[in-house]
Amino acid sequence: MIFGPRVLKTGISVTLALFICSLANLEYSVFAGVAAIFTIQPSIYRTWKQVREQIQANTLGAMLALFALYFFGSSPLVIGVVVISVIVICLKLKMEASISLTLVTVLAIMSAPGQEDFLYVLNRFAVIMIGIASAFIVNLLILPPKYKENFFSKVQTVFETMSLLLRTAVSDELTESYYQEKRKEFRTDLQQLEDLYELFDEEREKMAKINPLNVREIVVFKQMLKTIQQAADVLKVIEEHYFQSRTTMAEDQLFDDQIEQLTKWHEYLLLKYEGKIKLNDRFEDDRVTRGTRVFLIQMMERDSEKIENQRLNVVASAVYEYAFQLQRLDQLVGSYVKKAESV
Repeated sequence: MIFGPRVLKTGISVTLALFICSLANLEYSVFAGVAAIFTIQPSIYRTWKQVREQIQANTLGAMLALFALYFFGSSPLVIGVVVISVIVICLKLKMEASISLTLVTVLAIMSAPGQEDFLYVLNRFAVIMIGIASAFIVNLLILPPKYKENFFSKVQTVFETMSLLLRTAVSDELTESYYQEKRKEFRTDLQQLEDLYELFDEEREKMAKINPLNVREIVVFKQMLKTIQQAADVLKVIEEHYFQSRTTMAEDQLFDDQIEQLTKWHEYLLLKYEGKIKLNDRFEDDRVTRGTRVFLIQMMERDSEKIENQRLNVVASAVYEYAFQLQRLDQLVGSYVKKAESV
């Protein structure tokens, strides 16, 4: 884990929660710090959702704990029954993410000595609420998530690894250990990219009024993700089918050249989106698209009765689909760039 905005905001929210408790002379402020830690989320919407669920679940947990404390006492057996009840209720209400902090609230309240009054219980509940509120305020006002920058930066990282793997997939130039290392890195980065897009899309859908996002740009980002996912599929089918086929040197060269052209096109489109390509420059996308279509036809015209040819057809189809997704990305990026220039 690297030192990033979420780490910093967690520390600030804990500090703020403890400081507020100190100003209000509230005891057991450590519970406020724990609440702040549990509430911080990677996006404003998820933090708001977490705050809403935490308040509901913790209020329920506090009421159950107070009821049990008043009628049955605070023996270990009673606390255990209340903990089980809270977990079951939270699961029924689909508030799984709130279980941990709700249990902290229950334990904080039920650890009260028998002679303590209602104000003591209220004090501990208020401390938990201060921690939750502090986390939400910090996440909203301090270093708000930069979805666009984070997403595109991750796209570039994923593409760099993907390009290396694709361009050497057929030629099989990398050592097995290094290939597996980069393959694992690619899977991890791709999963992180998918998670980032999910955050991005959630924020657009749920928080549009508070944090408006460029819908046209989100469509471009979605296509960037789909294109990389298709490239990942190309890698997968090459691993599963290509080397089980008895290919000739000419076929190896044909596949290698085709993939090389597509990765160059992919890189060009990312540079075009960034505005790093001259306005009068044009990638020969039509030629590449026609070449990919001819390539697929050549593969399909081979004797399909042979199992090795069927395997090659699977690979060729995946490569063609990658070209199709690139063509779609080209259209969207072109439209986005023209719109940005006209503004």
